Amino acid sequence: MPSVAQETHDKLAGISSGDLEALGGALSLRDEFRADSGLDARTFGLVKIAALIALDAPPASYMWQVANALDEGASPEDILGVLRAVAPQVGGPKVVAAAPEIMVALGLTPPEETDGGGS
Repeated sequence: MPSVAQETHDKLAGISSGDLEALGGALSLRDEFRADSGLDARTFGLVKIAALIALDAPPASYMWQVANALDEGASPEDILGVLRAVAPQVGGPKVVAAAPEIMVALGLTPPEETDGGGS
């Protein structure tokens, strides 16, 4: 095993627990990319959620991007609209996979999975 400096350990632990400030200057790139896109902040946040759905992104991605979109003025209804809008292009399975992650990011509890075997 390699020797890991305490600072490196602390930064990785911070990122793992959701402290994105531990990424340093990487967060400032978000503002630069948004400005370069020509989109308003709300639309930019919604487009990024659409991209996550299309990419079948990991759950942590939704936590961050949904929070960003809400902070920029998007509503939960707007995010539902994104799911509906991209479904024909990305396919139902990706939308179904994204929905519970979005629910968690919105502070909701997704329904429990069922085995399909009835009651």
